[in-house]
Amino acid sequence: MKDSGLPIEDCLDALRQRLTERDEVVLEAPPGAGKTTLVPLALRTEPWLAGRKILMLEPRRIAAKSAAHRMASLLDERPGETVGYRMRLDSKIGPATRIEVITEGILTRMLQSDPALEGVGMVIFDEFHERSLDSDLALALCLQARTLFGDGDRRVKILLMSATLDSNAIAALLDDAPVVSSEGRAYPVEIVYGSARKPGERIVERVVTTIQQALLQNPQGSVLAFLPGQGEIRRCHDALQGWLLSKQMRDVHLRPLFGNLSIDEQQRAIAPLAGREVADRKVVLATNIAETSLTIEGVDIVVDSGLERAARFDPATGMTGLHTRRISRASSEQRAGRAGRLRPGKCYRLWSVQQQQQLAAQSSAEILSADLAPLALQLLQWGVDDPVELKWLDPPPRGPWAQALDLLQALGALDQRGAARVISAHGEAMSALPVHPRLAHMLLNGAASGHARTATLLASLLSDRDPLPDEPDMGHRLDILSGETDCPAQFRGWLTRTRQLAGQLQSRLEKLPAARTTPSQLVPQAQASAYLLASAYPDRIARRRHSGGYQLANGRSASFNGAPALSRHRWLAVAEVSSMAGGASDVIRSAAALDETLFDSALQALVSEQTLAHWDRKAGRFIAERQRCIGALVLQREALDAVPADAKREALVEYLRSEELKPLPWNADLRQWCARVSLLRSVEPAAGWPDVSQQGLSDRLDDWLGPWLDPVNSLQGLGKLDLHAILTSQLSWEKQQQLQRLAPTRFEVPSGSSIRIDYTASPPVLAVKLQEMFGCEQTPSVAGGRVALLVHLLSPAGRPLQITQDLAGFWRTSYHDVKREMKGRYPKHPWPDDPLVALATRHTKRRG
Repeated sequence: MKDSGLPIEDCLDALRQRLTERDEVVLEAPPGAGKTTLVPLALRTEPWLAGRKILMLEPRRIAAKSAAHRMASLLDERPGETVGYRMRLDSKIGPATRIEVITEGILTRMLQSDPALEGVGMVIFDEFHERSLDSDLALALCLQARTLFGDGDRRVKILLMSATLDSNAIAALLDDAPVVSSEGRAYPVEIVYGSARKPGERIVERVVTTIQQALLQNPQGSVLAFLPGQGEIRRCHDALQGWLLSKQMRDVHLRPLFGNLSIDEQQRAIAPLAGREVADRKVVLATNIAETSLTIEGVDIVVDSGLERAARFDPATGMTGLHTRRISRASSEQRAGRAGRLRPGKCYRLWSVQQQQQLAAQSSAEILSADLAPLALQLLQWGVDDPVELKWLDPPPRGPWAQALDLLQALGALDQRGAARVISAHGEAMSALPVHPRLAHMLLNGAASGHARTATLLASLLSDRDPLPDEPDMGHRLDILSGETDCPAQFRGWLTRTRQLAGQLQSRLEKLPAARTTPSQLVPQAQASAYLLASAYPDRIARRRHSGGYQLANGRSASFNGAPALSRHRWLAVAEVSSMAGGASDVIRSAAALDETLFDSALQALVSEQTLAHWDRKAGRFIAERQRCIGALVLQREALDAVPADAKREALVEYLRSEELKPLPWNADLRQWCARVSLLRSVEPAAGWPDVSQQGLSDRLDDWLGPWLDPVNSLQGLGKLDLHAILTSQLSWEKQQQLQRLAPTRFEVPSGSSIRIDYTASPPVLAVKLQEMFGCEQTPSVAGGRVALLVHLLSPAGRPLQITQDLAGFWRTSYHDVKREMKGRYPKHPWPDDPLVALATRHTKRRG
């Protein structure tokens, strides 16, 4: 291997030593240190590999291919010999390959088919700080697989590499793995801050102006500019192209760089200028794809918008949308570092120093904000139905996890076995297809309905970012893919890639036994795309509102930008929407016109029936109807003459909840009863006392009140319920006796009076005239002496003189102050010098 002179070489010996001693190691090295290319090569001949392969995961296709080409060139070879790569749509692997650079989803599928990873000696997780969902899942599966199949010297080693890591947390996850650090040797980078970025500011204009400034101020430098997405890149490209022509700057070449470009187009941005252009310079307009794992030759100037576009799943809508957000401080440092790899550089930040200090330290892990349906399907296929069985840096959140299981259930991927949900045969077939579970379900439905070709085209379209956002009709995209409509020149790379993916999916689909069924004839070809989209996204079936726009089956509102021809149709099968943060309405990005007759045939399984009742205040009676629905969309209503008991009960329960139980015939005794039970529940949590708090009763209305509601035919009937009998029926006879004994309604004081205890206060209150407590030194209590009453000692006129839970202490101290003040005011009542030996009385001295 050629000598590179890269900084990572200084710590390779330490890395070899740690990997000889341990099976888990963390390597921390800044961008440009050379870890991606030199570490796998340096380790390929280590004795512990024993002829086995090294797998290295890269989060992006372009990074994987570039790393493989770079390593092969250092060995004077071509990819596919010692070093190869494997990714969707492209691979170069040969019989002599010992280092495989793979994208993250590939490793998950390798583990599913061979958990022991036979023939693999090490797995390297490169750029792990990006914390993609796939990398977190792959690491969790690797760790469990090693526990189940690890065997002494054949145990697969794990190396986590990153530019910025919470090394302590990761080391702890890997059983206190050692951390090897490389300091790197970056050149200094001058940071130039701009003015504070304002909300809603058009970022493209500022980026264009700053690039122009950078080119004029630095006549020898090449520029790398970070923008949030490909739309901004294209607008920036167009603006700069005109400006360069006007300035006759023919030595500056514009190179876009984002994930939706072909590999060849991405390589043009990464590789150095060649031939007649070798002395020229370039401006690379990139997304955060260029942040860490790629080395872009010749760059010494960075223009940073400070923004990135990230997918975020909204559990409230069940939809994932792309949202533009500020980058983290760690990302800003990595971006700036790109200017200092070759020589001293400069970074223009389009925000202020104060805004820099306000940035989050790190970007959050994708697992915390992602759609977990793909992860859930893979875990169920692995044999895990609860993610707590695996080791995670950040475990999947419980809410989105439960929502993912619900979606898989709706798609037929799960079977119910008792209380457990397990993967079904349909789910196993879905997991074998390298697409989102929704699209896998669609592919299988396509094969079963005789529309496999349409399904594979749709799945390939929806697996990638849509380059045609201005045309929402999915039929237009299918026409381009089928060749019936010409493809715009700038999208030819997308066309080739999408067709290739469709071919791969077709091949995989044909190998699945579940897809080899006799096609049904329920769906005509003209409705195939709408049927397939509706089967994948039943929650996005949409019906046009009379007032304009559409309502989705998930309850959301949606509309088109403008008035495309598709908006004339009453029903749509919507594939993609853009949700606005905090907004109630979404923008329809792609859809197909849907024939509602399919609800009675091919889509009949999506239709549910329900009977609903509600109290009509104007009519003064219950109204009931039977509804046929798809989610929140009501297809048909049928009024019912008789109100079914179950529907009426549900309506009453919902009404009472909305009214916070106020229509029930409450009185002071019933509220005291609830308070007494609640007190005993608090001191005896394991004794089985029911939750009769306001919230507890509301949550359990169906259980304790539901059976008593059948005779109620009007709201007035609620007031006639025997609420005392209904509430007390929650207690057994024995519990009712305990309640009376442990929480009596009254307490007999020394004067002989029976005083009512107020249990609605906390602690319960005994309000009694002071003279009636003479001789009582011990504070009264309930619940078997576990709860002392709060004694309100009253004046003869009934006003509080003292509030205490320490009666003995009161007699010894405060009583004498009270006596001096009250004796002259109430001379007819006894005020003895020693209240503990005085006779308790409720009368004056004359009667006492």
